[in-house]
Amino acid sequence: MAAELRRLRSAAGLTREDVAEKKGINEATLYRIEKARARPQKRTLLALLDLYEATDVQRVDLLAVQSGSNDQGWLRPYHSELPEEYTAYIGFEVEARTVRNYESLFIPGLAQTEPYARAVIKGVLPTASQKEVEQRVQARMERQSLLTKEHPLQLWAIVDEAAIRRVVGGRKVMQEQARHLLQLMEEPHVTFQVIPFDKGAHAGMPGSFVHMDFPDPADPELVYVDTPAGDLFLESEAEIRRYKSMFEHLQAVAVGPNESADLLTKVTETKD
Repeated sequence: MAAELRRLRSAAGLTREDVAEKKGINEATLYRIEKARARPQKRTLLALLDLYEATDVQRVDLLAVQSGSNDQGWLRPYHSELPEEYTAYIGFEVEARTVRNYESLFIPGLAQTEPYARAVIKGVLPTASQKEVEQRVQARMERQSLLTKEHPLQLWAIVDEAAIRRVVGGRKVMQEQARHLLQLMEEPHVTFQVIPFDKGAHAGMPGSFVHMDFPDPADPELVYVDTPAGDLFLESEAEIRRYKSMFEHLQAVAVGPNESADLLTKVTETKD
């Protein structure tokens, strides 16, 4: 179904952005449908088939597939209770070859310890129930298996010094988090840099973002931006160029991995 929907869209001469504009379907949702990471609801499938001017035979076949799909096959059962944007992000991350992540205030999710993740989630979502907090913590810990699989995800993370200095969960939690980062930095597929306070203003100050690329050349690069107004998934060439350039500026202003490790070591030695 995913392959056929991609083929029909291409035959209709439409981009995902065109579909989003014409039918109001979230681009991230459409991407996940076309990559077999999500099952479309019937009304969504019908809207796509109408837009693509599918034949009667194509309609019958695809509706049959849709009605026979098992929703629990796409994600772990509890993932259905997570926000749609977050499950979409998880789907993208699983397929990615390289993730370049800049964070101004947090340790990147792929590098967080469980106590740090729990403290962050509780702080950022003060009204979340204990169940919601634990679901998000579990999802975050599961994501980290991407760094230990046979062909691991390539992670390049850059953070502002504020991310390693802010005491999240207490001194012991931060010391454990810093030691965990130092261990990760020993892996050849993980690069971690810090932008010290004394570097002054820099391109990352407006906010955090993630840039991903994928093994399949047919898959467009993707930028994810988490904002208070909602999550954004950007695919246009202009946006990709802008964020790639921004990340290159951040690489240049950040200190190298060795100096970054020295800063982390100071965190592990900080006394209460």
